[in-house]
Amino acid sequence: MTRPMVEALTADAPGGDAARVPAMTTLTRRADFLRAASARRQGTAGFLLQARRRDPAEPVAPQAIRVGYTCSKKLGNAVARNRAKRRLRELARQVIPARGQGGWDYVLVGRPEATATRDFAAMLSDLETALSRVHAAPPPRNADATRPDPAPRRRGKGPAGGKP
Repeated sequence: MTRPMVEALTADAPGGDAARVPAMTTLTRRADFLRAASARRQGTAGFLLQARRRDPAEPVAPQAIRVGYTCSKKLGNAVARNRAKRRLRELARQVIPARGQGGWDYVLVGRPEATATRDFAAMLSDLETALSRVHAAPPPRNADATRPDPAPRRRGKGPAGGKP
């Protein structure tokens, strides 16, 4: 089920007063998080930004901006994780509508000992810098249709069947 794209009015958007820009929607499906994790990433002192351009064939409005947030148990107990996610949501709310691009998915990943304690103004500038770097980066090497995707990497030791 797809959500309809909602447009928000913003006074600071290019194009004059109250220009229409796509509103952010939240990523909820695990598959979307996994796709973003395998795309572009930019680390900052307070968080990790993962970003990917969506395929036009996906059943999502083409100019929608989708954002996801993730904080693992490495950040601490539920109180610490929720505080970190609240900070990440506020960062995204303030920066991504102006600096993000339509047709992209972004995931903000919290960092232990940093997301909840880093100065918020510094995190705002970190997100702006990370977005500009992600969008300035050349496309991944295997984005070319003539090259097949590399074979998946195996984790662990020894042959795939278990013991040698």
